[in-house]
Amino acid sequence: MDKRTLLAIVLSVAVLLLYQMFFVKPPQPGQAPAPGTEPAKTETIAEQIVPQRVAAARKPVAGKQQPAQDVKVETPLYTAVFSTRGASLKSFKLKNYQQDCVKCADDIYPAIKRFIFGSKEQAHIKSDAPVELVSIEEGLPHPLAVTFPESSVEISAEAMFEADAASLNLLNAKEKKRLVFSGVYDGVIKVEKIFIFDPEKYTIELDVKMYNLTGAPLVQVPKLSWHQAIDPQKDFGRYDKEGPVMSVGGSIERLELKKLEKEKILGPNILWSGFESKYFIASFIPENPSLMSAIVNRGADNLISVGITGQKEIIPGRQSAVVSYSLFLGPKQHNELKELGVGLEKAIDFGIFKWLAIPFLLFLNFLYTFIPNYGVAIIVLTILIKLIFWPLGNISYKSMKEMQKIQPKINELRQKYKNDQAKLGQETMALYRSHKINPLSGCLPILIQLPVFIGLFNALLYAIELRHSPLFFWIQDLSAKDPYYITPILMGITQFIQQKMTPTMGDPMMAKMMLFMPVVLTIFFLNFPSGLVIYWLFNNILSIGQQFYINKKLAN
Repeated sequence: MDKRTLLAIVLSVAVLLLYQMFFVKPPQPGQAPAPGTEPAKTETIAEQIVPQRVAAARKPVAGKQQPAQDVKVETPLYTAVFSTRGASLKSFKLKNYQQDCVKCADDIYPAIKRFIFGSKEQAHIKSDAPVELVSIEEGLPHPLAVTFPESSVEISAEAMFEADAASLNLLNAKEKKRLVFSGVYDGVIKVEKIFIFDPEKYTIELDVKMYNLTGAPLVQVPKLSWHQAIDPQKDFGRYDKEGPVMSVGGSIERLELKKLEKEKILGPNILWSGFESKYFIASFIPENPSLMSAIVNRGADNLISVGITGQKEIIPGRQSAVVSYSLFLGPKQHNELKELGVGLEKAIDFGIFKWLAIPFLLFLNFLYTFIPNYGVAIIVLTILIKLIFWPLGNISYKSMKEMQKIQPKINELRQKYKNDQAKLGQETMALYRSHKINPLSGCLPILIQLPVFIGLFNALLYAIELRHSPLFFWIQDLSAKDPYYITPILMGITQFIQQKMTPTMGDPMMAKMMLFMPVVLTIFFLNFPSGLVIYWLFNNILSIGQQFYINKKLAN
């Protein structure tokens, strides 16, 4: 009996061991924590719902290491070169816009010689090279890379894709065409970047599709970025407007490059975001702006990154999700930007008097349809503005002439009541009433015209229509300064003539100081766009004519 009992015990233990080894699965980590202990905290939501084998693959995935291929896209408006590394943008050249010439002054001389001696030499103030929107050094991330930070599978900007075409030609196309980049990473997720090009527009549609190849949920956070390398030695002027720009709930946010030292997060409700220069912008518009935030940073290598990211996309097993954007890469033309319907036209900084600047620009473009020279159109616009303000100018000149007549009496009052300012003010106003003179009528018309000048100033300063647009032989760019300062000097001369013709009144010392105003204005206008100087020059000429007319009329 003892042997039988011992044998039964041994067999029972063997059966239990065999059952534990072959039929009972070992507990998964984190499923049954020991009593009295807390479960380990996870880093992200992704690790809470993703199987262990997927969560363990959260190091940035670059895909297969193979040589990157270029894919060229040609349209009537631009030439784009994409790379299969990151399905990103290597180059984007605008065919209808040329880069600025670095030796403009040297290139203008042939135009003067042609004008004087009839030479057939041609003058060029712009280079033959098209404007390039992409500025990036080799080895750095390219623009339009889509990464997936804090995701189940983090895909880096260096991830390799495959393109469904070696090139795309839309030169004679009448309809849109698409280019698809795709890649599978760790056998867990497939990503497609679908670009849709319109041959007639600078707008590009972009869909980022994510396919979950597993049976468990994935959490992916797409981030679309524009990378731009900047020259740290470049002196950015007040009117350059170069750097990150975005619309946060309809309010424009600009970040100055020299003040951008660390990462900055803005949002949510990002209507659009991008990188701008004075006349061009590379921007992306999300489909769901209320869910988006913008992330801007400046690296130690002077690489500016403007990214836009949204909420976590939870993709159930064997299903897909898509995030859509519209891209606008092109010139800051007000009408084209406004057509997008997201306020992208606000990227053109027309200032506080934009309600005047925009109508001026639209009317200038209207004149250009009949007068194919923006310089002449500016002169015509100047004449029309002068005609509108002609009655106010007459009132101003007449008032100043009348005040000049009573100036001796005003001087007597000043001498008489030099120690009693209150009495001097009362007697002076009584003198004005007796002669039916309104002292404000002399300066009020000038104050009314000041917003017009500022509005027109901003319109001419930021209108891309004036860029590289000529007037006549030595002025080949109305958006740039006069290279020989001829028009600013002429403007200063006309300003001095106008100042001398203006009736003097008030303190004689102040009248002498006012004669220095033409000199001050000339210095200011030396570096202003020649289009604006031409406006002020012809406005002065018309004002001199009007003042001469009023003086002659009052003399009779």
